[in-house]
Amino acid sequence: MNPRHFISLFDLSSAEFRALLQRAITLKQQKGLYEPLKNKTLGMIFEKSSTRTRISFEVAMVQFGGSAIFLSPRDTQLGRGEPIEDSARVMSRMVDCIMLRTFSHETVQTFARYSRVPVINGLTDLMHPCQVLADMQTYFEHRGDIQGKTVAWIGDGNNMCNSYIEAAVLLDFKLHIACPAGYKPDAAITAQAGERVSMLRDPKAAAAGADLIVTDVWASMGQEEEQEKRRQAFADYQVDAALMALAAPDAIFMHCLPAHRGEEVSAAVIDGPQSVVWDEAENRLHAQKALLELLLAASPS
Repeated sequence: MNPRHFISLFDLSSAEFRALLQRAITLKQQKGLYEPLKNKTLGMIFEKSSTRTRISFEVAMVQFGGSAIFLSPRDTQLGRGEPIEDSARVMSRMVDCIMLRTFSHETVQTFARYSRVPVINGLTDLMHPCQVLADMQTYFEHRGDIQGKTVAWIGDGNNMCNSYIEAAVLLDFKLHIACPAGYKPDAAITAQAGERVSMLRDPKAAAAGADLIVTDVWASMGQEEEQEKRRQAFADYQVDAALMALAAPDAIFMHCLPAHRGEEVSAAVIDGPQSVVWDEAENRLHAQKALLELLLAASPS
């Protein structure tokens, strides 16, 4: 039987997405010993550095009774040119699940194609589905179901933005995307969303009446050489108090972190009362525990 992978949010149905979020909330509240993954091992490949992804997956496996192995290109033959296909064949004979945090989305897709065990996309340049699981759990905890609500994405049409587009389709919310010319999200992903997604140039128009405002850094890992060019392009796209004031009165703010105060977000917003970024960061652990349980464990007790 072919393993079940988690490469994008579209690997879940709408019902599964909601069930996974509710399971994450339950696991967050659960007390006592619960080890559904006892003696199971997660292999974690990191081509990009990480704080939240590494800690959350490692802790998730420990709390579930399993273990996790951290691997960087320096630690494996992948860094010396071993074909991805061969690494996938070998690793998947020794571990129970594999998580990759890498640059090329094709790397994760290829790994999954040749793996005997579930493969999880921990981040690629195209998508960041695990982070959006945590974001949606956070919204559900603070405001209830997001169906019919309006989300404003302000800034770069990057991997996070692409995953938000998929979430809008699955959870049925409106997504207003405000980004400069030349920095739009992936056209093929956007096309699948239909009328749920509106592309705007004006961040004020995107934020008007929004229930949730989200942003990310202007230059992601691997884009350091574009830092100054991007700073100029995004100068009018900072989420500050004035922009938040245009949103709904009970709107909340999210950022996947790390954040650059004074660039994509002001300190007054990220450290202010509407910010839920610390809950959002913690929920990486709980959302990924629910995901690991879905992919690896029997029916939850």
